[in-house]
Amino acid sequence: MMLNSRTSMDRIQFLSQFNLMNSLSREDLIEMDKLTIITTFPKQALIQTPDSNTESLYFVKRGKVRLYRINGEGKPFTLDILGEGNIFGDMKDISLGTKDLFIEAVEESDICVMNQDRFESYLISHPHFMLNMIKAMSDRLSHLSSLAQNLALGNLHDRIIYILVDLSKRLGVQTVDDGYSRIKMNLSHQEISSLVGASREAVSVALKELAELGAIRTGFRTVAIRHDLLAPERN
Repeated sequence: MMLNSRTSMDRIQFLSQFNLMNSLSREDLIEMDKLTIITTFPKQALIQTPDSNTESLYFVKRGKVRLYRINGEGKPFTLDILGEGNIFGDMKDISLGTKDLFIEAVEESDICVMNQDRFESYLISHPHFMLNMIKAMSDRLSHLSSLAQNLALGNLHDRIIYILVDLSKRLGVQTVDDGYSRIKMNLSHQEISSLVGASREAVSVALKELAELGAIRTGFRTVAIRHDLLAPERN
């Protein structure tokens, strides 16, 4: 697996754009640079497996990563997809529940890695960053709770709608035409079925029905949605 390192100035510029770090001074960013290794993972490269995880905290600077498990039939089950600014990983006293997961780069991705001991020392001496960190973790856990509740209680159409709207808000959209916005990620029927916990066949039928209603448009590994039809109360 080929990983590309970044120069010091590049890394500082990268860190200054992080959601979690945008309140830090340049002096703080220079200090953070000493604690951070930024590497580029090629598309489909495994960042972590259940057997290879280390006690580190990761930040997605650029790209997208997929968190998944392998079920009893040997098939991957996607738990979440994280875009730029999201965090994942596990440390001794900080856990985001990703220790036993496979984590894969959905596309070429720049990932920041924090060393545990030096990062904990930094948190103690920089309480303002610790508060930002707590908020980011709280937001992440709140999202996971909402995701689990909606996937557990909704019917298949509702689950698909929730996932598509959620991905569009977190990963971004590109306006197509006639009120449709394409989710900025390649999405196959199999990947959607993995996200909602249903068979590919059932998901394909549900997507066709949503398309016939005019709520979505599908193409080769693409999905465009109508927010005004799928979730007007969220606009």
